[in-house]
Amino acid sequence: MEWIAGILTAEDYEVGRQIAQRGVAAVYLIAFLSAVAQFPALLGEKGLMPVPVFLERAGRRAGPSLFHRGYTDRRLRAVAWTGTAVAALLVLGVPQAGPPWVPLIAFLLIWWLYTSIVNVGQAFYGFGWESLLLEAGFIVAFLGSAEIAPPFLVLLMIRWLVFRLEFGAGMIKMRGDRSWRDLTALYYHHETQPMPNPASRFFHLLPKPLHRLEVAGNHVTQLIVPFLLFTPQPVAGVAALVIIATQGWLVLSGNFAWLNTLTIILAFAAVPDSFYEAVVPALDVSGAYQPTPLYVTVVVVLAMLFLAYLGRPALLNLFARRQLMNASFNRWHLGNAYGAFGSVTKVRYEVIVEGTLDRVGPGAQWREYEFKGKPGDPSRMPRQFAPYHLRLDWMMWFLALGSERGWFSPFLVKLLQADPLVLKLLRTDPFDGARPRYVRARIFIYRFSTREEKRATGLWWIREPQGVLVHPASLRADVP
Repeated sequence: MEWIAGILTAEDYEVGRQIAQRGVAAVYLIAFLSAVAQFPALLGEKGLMPVPVFLERAGRRAGPSLFHRGYTDRRLRAVAWTGTAVAALLVLGVPQAGPPWVPLIAFLLIWWLYTSIVNVGQAFYGFGWESLLLEAGFIVAFLGSAEIAPPFLVLLMIRWLVFRLEFGAGMIKMRGDRSWRDLTALYYHHETQPMPNPASRFFHLLPKPLHRLEVAGNHVTQLIVPFLLFTPQPVAGVAALVIIATQGWLVLSGNFAWLNTLTIILAFAAVPDSFYEAVVPALDVSGAYQPTPLYVTVVVVLAMLFLAYLGRPALLNLFARRQLMNASFNRWHLGNAYGAFGSVTKVRYEVIVEGTLDRVGPGAQWREYEFKGKPGDPSRMPRQFAPYHLRLDWMMWFLALGSERGWFSPFLVKLLQADPLVLKLLRTDPFDGARPRYVRARIFIYRFSTREEKRATGLWWIREPQGVLVHPASLRADVP
């Protein structure tokens, strides 16, 4: 049986294993901390979309979750803090220092805990990178520990995940917005993306020929390079580095939660140790591995066959005429379909929420609620938050595009109540904890200021009012 274990191991990927295990665990750490900070206000017992109400309506159709036995905010925090602690140990490499079954159990535990959160997270957890994190965590669970060589089948499954990420995104673009095909998508995308970062305006103002070159390079990276991940080294390693570089470019140009960061982490699993040794000749990353136990080989083979079986719909979806984007085909979020920005918005609409202590009239003083990440004050530079995920800010972007899934009216009610949990999700409360008499929501068009406008006014954004989304509303019965 030793010769079978030898075929199924890859001793030249210790650095890639370390990056994959610790990197994925680090993203889980961020995700659990995000749940501690945001989940109770958004989805808790008194949240915008309360989980108990959702579970009463959806029942087992919601998918597997610890919270089917009853949800409380206290239980949510216990789950999230437990996940945080285990993820932190994995980042430090503590479970990886033991037998192979120890990191396996640790990763499967955080995968199960986060699955429990995602499956009751409704609209606020309906993002493709939630399923990506779950699938990545499940796969890297089988990478083993420092005692044994990295299992080759697991590394191959990670490449298959990166392939679906890249090729799926490339195909959804080619089948979607014409601007991707005529190479003009980046005339708009840096400005209209969900949450620009400090460098987005710089990227937007680059010359248009460079934007066309960016799009062409993106098509090559997403439609051709992923196939090279399955070729022998050094070609597969070079392909991985190309993907890492292009994903790094995306990290520099916008806030996309942990989508790009996690893709970079996973791509490193295809870079062999020999690449690092070629750069630093004195570096020796070879490990003194013990023979892989038979139980590890059996578990790995069965798990990878199981994942391959679950991945059949995703494979067919890549070549389907009506390709699905960011779809899960099972309740465990394994073997998913991925893709992003099949269409590009050409005008940026923003919903600005305001409140007043006055009665409605010409003399009313309206004050804006500032969000942490989404554009608001035109003079404020966009901030960098990724890989942290500001869920409310992202939902405000979808709201401006006309997508509201039952959370915005409760949000306005919480503002009228000056709910402290919801106010903590915002950058500023213009009323310092006092209850406003009215709130309203207006729609603006935002665009980045030109270089000349920035020098003259200091503004990052130029905005124009477009109308009212929600007219002044109040909880008080004594207001006109």
